[in-house]
Amino acid sequence: MAYIRGEAREQATMFPVTLDELIPEDHLCRVIEAFVGRLDVARMGFVRAEPAETGRPGYDPRDRLKLYLYGYLQQVRSSRRLEAECQRNVEVMWLLGRLQPDYKSIAEFRRIHSSAVTEAGAELVRLARSAGLVRGEMVAVDGSKFRAVSSAKSVRERDAMQRYLEQLDAADEQEEVVIDPSAVRAALEKLKSHPEPEAHFMRTANGFAPAYNVQTAVDAEHALIVAQQVTDEATDNRSLLPMAKAAKEAVGDPSMLNIVADAGYSNGEQAEACEAQGLVPHVPANRAVNNQGNGQLFDRSQFQYDEKTDTFRCPAQQTLTRKQLSRKDRAVYYAAQSEACKACALKARCTNGAQRLVSRHLHEGALQRMQHRATPEVMRLRRSTVEHPFAALKYHIFGHPRFLLRGLTGAQTEISLATMAYNLKRMFNVLGGTRMRVALAE
Repeated sequence: MAYIRGEAREQATMFPVTLDELIPEDHLCRVIEAFVGRLDVARMGFVRAEPAETGRPGYDPRDRLKLYLYGYLQQVRSSRRLEAECQRNVEVMWLLGRLQPDYKSIAEFRRIHSSAVTEAGAELVRLARSAGLVRGEMVAVDGSKFRAVSSAKSVRERDAMQRYLEQLDAADEQEEVVIDPSAVRAALEKLKSHPEPEAHFMRTANGFAPAYNVQTAVDAEHALIVAQQVTDEATDNRSLLPMAKAAKEAVGDPSMLNIVADAGYSNGEQAEACEAQGLVPHVPANRAVNNQGNGQLFDRSQFQYDEKTDTFRCPAQQTLTRKQLSRKDRAVYYAAQSEACKACALKARCTNGAQRLVSRHLHEGALQRMQHRATPEVMRLRRSTVEHPFAALKYHIFGHPRFLLRGLTGAQTEISLATMAYNLKRMFNVLGGTRMRVALAE
């Protein structure tokens, strides 16, 4: 029984109400309760899902999952602050049935349930799909940097130690110096003891800092996050295919799925692999520019390629034939006869060297196709779809874009909880509390 003061303060009366009466039927807490209640937590890998026959029963993982979902929706991520909420917050008391786990039990749940929490988030996406909130026709992919726990000083020291050990290896091979084994042992121990070996310096909104690259795939129908992944890569150009495959699986494995992303995802090899798997990329091709001759020389686009003969034709109507293949650059190089270049009247506008080389990407066809699909309308849809969820994750759920848990696994757990909280709130706003509870019951 809880007691609240009536609005008529002059009467100074107190009347008793139950906790259940304090939570409206369409309240978000009831949605969290209904969603977690329908999960098969044992199958998903939550430990102590079924109490042991002997001894004191542990806390039900459903209760701590509900606590974390509520906490992330209220920008309360710390286990100590969540412990305090259990003792003072009426909504949390209702969610947990007045249970008051200590901060160690709360923190342990998040630490050991990374894959289980991710699976719970996937179940929520499946529910959204069954409710018609995920269409699975167009998915926007983007990445954003979130600060890691480690300080910049700590990561610099770790990187310096790594470089020191690499230099010792090179010197040992050349037999140029005498190496102190105790110094090497101390360096190795210090390197191994670093609490966050995966964090690297990345460009963030506040300059370069230790961070992780968070990738999301967002369905264009109602801006629900259908897939997410935390990576330690500073750029996005190797994430197109992995995120597209994850998104396709999440939306029900349709025969065709449109994937839209910005130029940072330009990757001809992955674009071609996407097309082979029914994934249609809409991505601006990230082309290099001719920066020779102060930009006054002929650009590559002024050389016409003939696919039948595998040759280029230059502005002076000379034929450039295939000369060499570079696996490292993933390109084929073409050139005209050196005598033709020397005698050409347009040579001063074409090259500063003896001969002009023109490169063609090994997957040029895929690059051109995805460039053609990336129309202004599609790119506007991308911005309006995928950028808002990142703002919500960073400033409405995290409060500030910095992780509390260390390492890729810890960061993945936090992003899984945050995206689950975001999707719950988004579905609640679209359907309303009552309709969403009906959908959960079905």
